[in-house]
Amino acid sequence: MKAIVAMSGGVDSSVAAYLLKKQGLQVIGLSFELWDSRDLKSTDVCCSVETIELAKSVANKLGIEHYTVDVRDAFYKHVIEDFCASYIAGITPNPCILCNKYIKFDFLLKKAEEFGAELAATGHYARIGKTQGTDKERQTTGRRRFFLKKGIDPKKDQSYVLYVMKQEELAKTFFPLGEMRKEETRAIAGELGLASALRAESQEICFVGDDKYADFIKGFSPESVRPGPVINTSGKAVGEHKGIAFYTIGQRKGLGISSLKPHYVIDINRTTNTIIAGSREDAMKKNFTVKKLNWVSIDSLSGPLSANVKIRSTTKEVPAIISPAENGKVIVEFEKPQWAPAPGQSAVFYSGDVVIGGGIIEPGNRS
Repeated sequence: MKAIVAMSGGVDSSVAAYLLKKQGLQVIGLSFELWDSRDLKSTDVCCSVETIELAKSVANKLGIEHYTVDVRDAFYKHVIEDFCASYIAGITPNPCILCNKYIKFDFLLKKAEEFGAELAATGHYARIGKTQGTDKERQTTGRRRFFLKKGIDPKKDQSYVLYVMKQEELAKTFFPLGEMRKEETRAIAGELGLASALRAESQEICFVGDDKYADFIKGFSPESVRPGPVINTSGKAVGEHKGIAFYTIGQRKGLGISSLKPHYVIDINRTTNTIIAGSREDAMKKNFTVKKLNWVSIDSLSGPLSANVKIRSTTKEVPAIISPAENGKVIVEFEKPQWAPAPGQSAVFYSGDVVIGGGIIEPGNRS
């Protein structure tokens, strides 16, 4: 059996490739050339020249084939442009989710078919299972439903950024690290003497580097970054911002407000180029609308559903009711108000360890 593995040069994808080879599979490593910039020389970002070379060296050490695929045009169209346009509009995007949706699994599965590989794999900490489907589904289509689950390591679980996967992608994908903890992964890499064993965790936006996203956006569209007023919840001007692209809901730094009490960004108005600042309590929201939904464990939502909802990758999910709304959207209502749900970020719905689905938090209509 042949398997193709997305290799970033990091410890996770390196060990994933090793584990598949250990199982007796014929493994092919594939790295993505995502971005034109050659200023990204750090091995702490996943699309630099150095990380691709590192992936090649790991593949050579493991004795597997390795190829690079140029996806720069698609990455620019689906990730870079959306990233910049979102921030310019006062919306906070998640480029990792966009990359998974439009780039990683699409190209990985296309290459798997090209190479005759029955299986595609990545180093994500998540799991994929399957059910036999309902009686009606089995009788009419023979279809089974694949579902996405959290990885067993709660500190590394990446199901949040994978909720965009479609059934056909889940059916052909495997996550070798889903049943492992990060410490086990590093231990295996160390025993193998892989160069990636001690590589630091990537904490940056892969195509930006040094977390200088503001400079990146300035370079992309300098004319779109304009100073404007910061007003309080009463409409009174209390400061001036440097450009709405540099702010996100819940942000405290950079507002330049002189006050004894801390102020946070609670809303952004692109039309008037205005930032609204308020107290921490003002930033707490109990409900919001979610659009661009992808359902994983169900076909669609027909009525209110109790679930746990995660609104950013770094926080835990909390109880909420998800209800159908107009135009294929849903309304999320928490049991208790939550800190600063940011438009553009994803809300992902869980039932225990299983991902029900998710979508994008919509601007406005929050309370």
